[in-house]
Amino acid sequence: MVDAPEADPADIARFSRAREVVLGRIAEACVRSGRDPSAITLVAVSKTVPAERVRAALAAGQSTFGENRVQEGEAKRPLAGGGTWHLIGPLQGNKARRAIEAFDVIESVDSTELARRLDRLVREVRGLDPSGPLDEGWRLPVLLQVNVDADEAKAGFTPDLLAAALPELVGLGALRLAGLMTIGRLVEDPEAARPTFRRLRELAAELRERRPALGSDLSMGMSDDYPIAVEEGATIVRVGRALFGERPVPVP
Repeated sequence: MVDAPEADPADIARFSRAREVVLGRIAEACVRSGRDPSAITLVAVSKTVPAERVRAALAAGQSTFGENRVQEGEAKRPLAGGGTWHLIGPLQGNKARRAIEAFDVIESVDSTELARRLDRLVREVRGLDPSGPLDEGWRLPVLLQVNVDADEAKAGFTPDLLAAALPELVGLGALRLAGLMTIGRLVEDPEAARPTFRRLRELAAELRERRPALGSDLSMGMSDDYPIAVEEGATIVRVGRALFGERPVPVP
């Protein structure tokens, strides 16, 4: 890790105010649903955000960050100076090794083929037994991405395919199946995303009854709908714009 310069106090103050609002809305959603706010992990989505602003977020108390692209995460993390990093965007098989080296958690395991590849590469990257059981500390935490709405524009297991694949997935000894992830519907009214989140919660409960090795994490909800996701059982919310502000529109 490289030595990072001190964060800008103005950036720290701006992020701290935004984070306080987001945490407040999470707490309010927890009151409505009878949950403990400490059970919710806030992932600050830092895609396209410069490393100096991530340093400010760290100084403001934020510890967990999410990136959509492997190359951006592996370049930014050393400059940021700390934190826990989640890959939340799609992962191509040819970048799996780099993802293992750059991220602490991979939230976007969307196929059995990718899971098998990660299982093999975790052992290679860490110089471990290629087939034997691993201690918990060596296993890579992953979430299984589910396309709850059968949306052709989204990646992920369908519920039926995930149920069929789960016996093999829980047997991949280099992975820790921390839970499930989904992307909510892109709708104007956040309330319209509720059925997606509810279905993921229900699916997770159904699957854990048969395979208790599947973890209880549910990663769902973004800047527009994370309070709804919390009400429906999210343990991880992925918030970018509400923390860092609007991102510049890329020039074609």
